[in-house]
Amino acid sequence: MPPIIRKEKCTACGTCVQICCMDVFGPCEKGAVPAVRYPEECWHCRACVMDCPKGAIELEYPLAAMLLAMDSPVTQKGGSAK
Repeated sequence: MPPIIRKEKCTACGTCVQICCMDVFGPCEKGAVPAVRYPEECWHCRACVMDCPKGAIELEYPLAAMLLAMDSPVTQKGGSAK
């Protein structure tokens, strides 16, 4: 499953675009909410999820990869994002 960006939480900082080694988010205009342009390229590494300062990105693993899932420090109970 490709990453899902919650637009109501996203501040358009561009961190996800910069951190994605597979360019899943594609080209993005500065100050705009990124779009998932190449979902089939996602490796489910969760770098975008873990580095998003507002916890605006969700990513569901394919069933076979669910054993490797790890919560983001931002979205865990007691995290700093609000």
